[in-house]
Amino acid sequence: MVAATIAPVGAADAEPLPRGHIFFETGFDGNEGLNGWTGAGRHQAGPQGKGVLEVAVAETATSVVSLSLPAAAMRGYLVRGTASVRGEKVGSPPHPWNGIKCMMAIETPDRKLWPQAQIGTGTFDWRRVGFTVRVPTNAESAKLVLGLEAVSGKVWFDDVKISVARAPVRRAAQPAVGTTVYTGREVPRLRGAMISPDIDAAGLRVLGRDWGANLIRWQLIQHGRAGRALADSDYDGWLEGELKKLDAALPHCRENGLRVVIDLHSPPGGKVTSGGYVGSDDRLFTDPECQKKLVRVWEHIALRYRGVQPIWGYDLVNEPVEDFVEDGCDDWQALAERVALAIRGIDAERTIIVEPSAWGGPGGLADLVPLPVSNVVYSVHMYLPHAFTHQGVHSAGPSYHYPGVIEGKNWNKAELEAALQPVVDFQRAYGVHIYIGEFSAIRWAPEGSAARYLSDVIDLFEKHGWDWSYHAFREWSGWSLEHSDQREDEKPTAQPTERLRILQRAWSQNQSPGR
Repeated sequence: MVAATIAPVGAADAEPLPRGHIFFETGFDGNEGLNGWTGAGRHQAGPQGKGVLEVAVAETATSVVSLSLPAAAMRGYLVRGTASVRGEKVGSPPHPWNGIKCMMAIETPDRKLWPQAQIGTGTFDWRRVGFTVRVPTNAESAKLVLGLEAVSGKVWFDDVKISVARAPVRRAAQPAVGTTVYTGREVPRLRGAMISPDIDAAGLRVLGRDWGANLIRWQLIQHGRAGRALADSDYDGWLEGELKKLDAALPHCRENGLRVVIDLHSPPGGKVTSGGYVGSDDRLFTDPECQKKLVRVWEHIALRYRGVQPIWGYDLVNEPVEDFVEDGCDDWQALAERVALAIRGIDAERTIIVEPSAWGGPGGLADLVPLPVSNVVYSVHMYLPHAFTHQGVHSAGPSYHYPGVIEGKNWNKAELEAALQPVVDFQRAYGVHIYIGEFSAIRWAPEGSAARYLSDVIDLFEKHGWDWSYHAFREWSGWSLEHSDQREDEKPTAQPTERLRILQRAWSQNQSPGR
């Protein structure tokens, strides 16, 4: 057992630290058990006289301890956090992100990350838990957080370690100076919407012929049943059913001038998200068989649709999440490359679309490097600030206007552009094309706020020449352009909403491919 140790900050030009290098480690032993920690934890005697950290809450509340970590030394590294944890009568948390905390809190100039272990509740004996995070290259601070959040009970921690799982992936920026950036399309711009896989021919005609969209993002999406994903043995049958829906829709897409992105919204090994669909990749990064399955799934899709029109591209995984990357598994950078190379072995031409980890947000591109594969387009989803775009979606909360102060920050068009700066930087550094796979604002945002937000983000997408698809057309009424700004209205309006007019003005600029 070791006392607490923190690795020194290394020089920026030093050789990469080896896998397993320890940034921080403690067994809470001896007199130094809680040196450097802040918070209400207690140093207790553990098994065989070893020290442990105890955090107790009699009634539902939050009690945590924290310790600063060497953020500068960890920049760019895939970092693994592990700990031994024991619990006693830990209550059920109000939200999935509450409960027992074994977490890092990371801050950059433009975002915050809270990677944490999924531990559970109740009473349980010592178990090993962990999380994995790619530390942003511009991380300014990082803290290790242990304890209880919004629950009651007791929890003990031992053998805590923060170490290198993968070194940074470093490739020199290579902007395509004097060359044509690959877009994969034969028209000046693709502007469209995500759709429900249960859409009918009439819906595709409205979106394409009547409204002028020329792109759909087709979700291969599995909805959680009783809060669970399908068993692995049922995945192929589910996928075949979803692909048959796509097969039936493709002729209608051609008739209505709609190109198609195939979006693997529910990859093998996913788990049910707060939105009710299977995603938020879980075993995809802890089970090597799930990673092999992902490769096989895309090989199957690539064979099935080789040369088939009007498919534009393959979106490898929707909003990938690396909560924990187990030994023997690839991180998302390596797994995406592996899948892309498998597709290239079957189809040399089809556009491959890659989103960054950490839910596909704009900041994730700061930690991704282009794949060494041809015909790749990079994609992000724009829902910033999330407290505004998703207000009232998952739970009640404050009502936010746009533009305006949202969670203490004054959000306007300039702030939206600042939030998208990592995307601009990536595009310029590497000379690649960008596709905004999802963006939206909940329709009941107060006093026309959603319309103002959509107008501003679309202006920014147009400024930078990005393709985009609105979330979503005839999927759920909360995102519907055809429903009013009043939450209680569950029927489409007789007259076009202002949000729909904004999208139609943008779609009116389209040239429809293959019509």
